[in-house]
Parts: sequence; structure tokens; C-alpha cells
Amino acid sequence: MDIGIYGGTFDPVHKGHVRLAETAAQSCRLDKLIILPDRIPPHKQAEGLAEGRDRAEMCRLAFGRLRDAEISEWELAQQGKSYSVLSLRHFKERYHEDRLWFIMGSDMLTSFHTWYRYEEILTLSGLICMSRYKGDDAELEASADRLRAQGGRIRIVAAEAFEVSSSEIRQRLKNGDDCTGLLDEAVLDYIRAKGLYGTSSDRGSI
Repeated sequence: MDIGIYGGTFDPVHKGHVRLAETAAQSCRLDKLIILPDRIPPHKQAEGLAEGRDRAEMCRLAFGRLRDAEISEWELAQQGKSYSVLSLRHFKERYHEDRLWFIMGSDMLTSFHTWYRYEEILTLSGLICMSRYKGDDAELEASADRLRAQGGRIRIVAAEAFEVSSSEIRQRLKNGDDCTGLLDEAVLDYIRAKGLYGTSSDRGSI
């Protein structure tokens, strides 16, 4: 069985996240998707993150329509930074007879050699790199070839770009801007009900 693992802060999870995961699953014929909200991301500033339980619930709402998608709170239950190698050790032990595939963006692949214990990650999982921008093919292929030379299994998959980031969406929500085209309706309702990102239940413009 081929299992895709897609980690991120998902703060909040938006339609681009769902589209990327769906594209990876279809293009690489994955049998299962594990969506993995992280507790403290190693590569980002973690200040001001929504509570883990809220981010996990938003992921359940957003990814719920995808076949064979599972939301894992394993990283949220751990202490310290959410290093990918620790999560992959856990899932490799759980799915020791299956092939794991770690799903990432193109910017992550080009800097992958700087990740904590990246060589071990290559022994635990293949990498699915989602290329979202035109013009980065040469750099991506060069990075992929270097990792393949170290024994890595690398797949590069073209994905439709989603130009708005979670941080931009948070600002739009705080401003009361319309985000209906960016977030799943159920996620938007949850954000409003919980008053996340500076919203409140009585602000109809969200």
C-alpha cells in the first residue's frame, strides 16, 4: 500500500491545501492520505498559532470529502518541535509493510538537504514534490537528482498554483474580508463560531 503523509500548520487549512493533497493522491495513486497538523513547525515562526485541536478539526472539515483521508493528531500530542523524521519513524513502525510518501512543496525540496536528519528521512519515506510555479523545473530536477543519488525516491508532480497563503487569509479574516472562495464553507463556519483569527459570530462579512 502507498501512503501519503501531508504535514503542515494548516492555520487555517484552505482550498489550496486540499487541492494539493488530492492532486498528489490521484497522480501518485496513493491508497491512503494521512493529514498531519504539526505542533511547533521547525521551519516557521510558531507564535500566534490557533490551538491544535482547532486546526485538527478544521482539517477534518476540509479533507473529509477526500477518499481514504485520515487526520492524525500524533504530532500535536508530542513535545517540542515537529521534526518530520520523528513522525516518519512513528508511521513507519505503524505501517512497516507499506510505502510511505512525504508530500511537500517545491520550496521544501530545494532546501531539503538542510532538514534535521534528512538522510534518515530518505530511508523511511519517498518524497512527492508538488511543483506549483512555472520556471522552477530545472532547480527542482537538480535537487531531486542529488537526493536520488543518495538513494531517495523522488516524484515531482505538477500542481495548480494557489496564490494566497494561510497568513494572507488570516489577515483577510481579521479585516472582515470575504474568504468564501479560499476556505471550505464548513471551515469558514467553524472559524466564525470559534472566533478564530479575530473573527466573531456576528460579523456577516466574513
